[in-house]
Amino acid sequence: MTDSATTRDPSSASTASIGSTGSSGASAPLAAAQSRPGAAPSAPDGGSYAVPTLRRRLLSMVYESLLLFGVLFLAGYLFSALTQQHSGLMYRHAMQAWLFLVLGAYFVWFWTHGGQTLAMKTWKIRVVDAHGQPLGFGRAIARYVLAWLWVLPAMALDWTLGLTGWNSVALLSGWIVLWALAMRVMPNHQFVHDRLAGTRLVSVLGK
Repeated sequence: MTDSATTRDPSSASTASIGSTGSSGASAPLAAAQSRPGAAPSAPDGGSYAVPTLRRRLLSMVYESLLLFGVLFLAGYLFSALTQQHSGLMYRHAMQAWLFLVLGAYFVWFWTHGGQTLAMKTWKIRVVDAHGQPLGFGRAIARYVLAWLWVLPAMALDWTLGLTGWNSVALLSGWIVLWALAMRVMPNHQFVHDRLAGTRLVSVLGK
């Protein structure tokens, strides 16, 4: 009686052991991947992330502009010191090219190292590619160049029409507003330049 009660079925024990091992073996890589510091989450289907609101995106851009004022000031001072520039007209185009490169280096470095500038971290926004993966240098550069569509078309039209003063300001402001609102008709409510660059902004609230 005792022997039959305590006898265990070898096949049942083997099955339980295999099931336990398989479960822990499948979960171990996932747990290790989630515990890696700085590991970027992935979204193969491109739809697993919340999209930041337009308000948060615009506030992030305003904050970014304030931070960039200091960056551009230092870059301009360095250029003037190295070239012995005595007026704003001296080497004007060279300085514009220099500032364009400085801005590019600033954004590309942050976008490829965590996907967030300081302003984006403050407003809990991250830029990733269409599959939720971190940006490579090529895609980050493409996004930076395409981001100039926020202002270049309006500036070109302003120059063509010869507008000045408040007319120029109204044209540029109107274009920026239209460009921002265009996200409402874009897939996943992304900005046009993000769609063209194959990137997307995602919300990281609570992370």
